[in-house]
Amino acid sequence: MRRNKVVSLLSVGALALGLAACSSDDGAPGASGDGSTTTFKVAFNQNAEHPQAKAIVEIGEKLKEATDGKYTLELFPDELLGAQAETLEMVQSGTVEMAVVAGSLLENLNPDFSVVNLPYLYDSVEHQMKVLNDPAVVGDLYSSLEDKGVKVLVAYHGGVRNVYTKTGPITKPEDLAGMKIRVIGSDTNVRMMELMGGVGTPMGQGEVYTAIQSGVLDGGENNELIYSDLAHDEIAPYYAYTKHLMMPDTLIINPTVLEKMDEASRASLLELVDASVGTEVELFAETVADRKAQSEAAGAKFNEVDFDAFRNAVLPLHQERLTTDVTKKIYEQIQAAR
Repeated sequence: MRRNKVVSLLSVGALALGLAACSSDDGAPGASGDGSTTTFKVAFNQNAEHPQAKAIVEIGEKLKEATDGKYTLELFPDELLGAQAETLEMVQSGTVEMAVVAGSLLENLNPDFSVVNLPYLYDSVEHQMKVLNDPAVVGDLYSSLEDKGVKVLVAYHGGVRNVYTKTGPITKPEDLAGMKIRVIGSDTNVRMMELMGGVGTPMGQGEVYTAIQSGVLDGGENNELIYSDLAHDEIAPYYAYTKHLMMPDTLIINPTVLEKMDEASRASLLELVDASVGTEVELFAETVADRKAQSEAAGAKFNEVDFDAFRNAVLPLHQERLTTDVTKKIYEQIQAAR
């Protein structure tokens, strides 16, 4: 079995060892001037071979070089510091400096974030990355979380999500009737799956394999990379190209942590984070192709669907979520950038 297994004792040990405060004489990172390195912990729910993991490790290495050893990053993959919802709260409290979290989780802090997580919204990866890293489009939306302890540094491509099930191929919305499909915990995602014909069931990623295996779930929805890496192809071998969601992942930091950095080091971090988007997108495309081949070799079956039927079924969600001037403006800007 290729599924990542995280032993609870290992998680507890990582928390005990890894959640120490940044070292400095007055609590400000790097303030001691004693030549020591301040390490920012980065919580991540996937394995260390994930494209986002590789991008973050590279940021840490380059940051250490750019700041003459004053700052670096340490990645904690495989949910060692908790599931995404938990690490989001840790960033807010300052227990963990940084984390990668799905864009939909930010809806729980500000419902307006639903506008960038809508299904069938982006027509390409380039379109998605262009608008989601453009301050003119999302600057005000991202800054709305800073008083809640979250600063969005960058949006990463999180793949194209598709539905997979354990009992047979899905080709049209009616095929999902009554099926419990795992979705990321947000009202938008639950409603999306309802419109697609299924029953959206929020659940932490680490619980999904067992839930499908035991029959609690009938399937899930994710990109080919996660499908393979978490070995969901072993227990849900029917992968349908619904292409319903191109949801971003966000690299977040506690704003106080960023503010306490000296100006030059902060500028270096922000520059490296921006540059990492291109690296992540390139790595993602390569890794998806590799993982699809692995899943096919393991017996998974990939099929096309009635794309228009799924898209038309879900489009009403767009208007349902455009309830404020902020969401309407962002939506119009995203459409104009196609």
